[in-house]
Amino acid sequence: MTFLQTIQSEQKLVRIQAKGQVTLPTKVREKLGLKKGDLVAVVETDEGVLISPQEIVATKALDRIGEVLKEKGLSLEEIIKSGREERGSIIKKQYGLSDKGK
Repeated sequence: MTFLQTIQSEQKLVRIQAKGQVTLPTKVREKLGLKKGDLVAVVETDEGVLISPQEIVATKALDRIGEVLKEKGLSLEEIIKSGREERGSIIKKQYGLSDKGK
């Protein structure tokens, strides 16, 4: 089977409804683990539209952030500590208070 034949055999046609809604085929929803109410990202591409589960998009973004932090030699713990220090500095500057003793 050629690549084109594979794509055509997997391709499912769906009709766009009055409000722009489409129903994803059951097999596609099951394969992606999508249920009623789940969020999906819709991205326009040169070839058409890409629909992907939002959870996957968020996971990929978090994975990429983790990769960048690792490349920079930073850990999540260091970022959290830095954030706490910055928060303390802001509280002290704006309110003349210390966030210690919470």
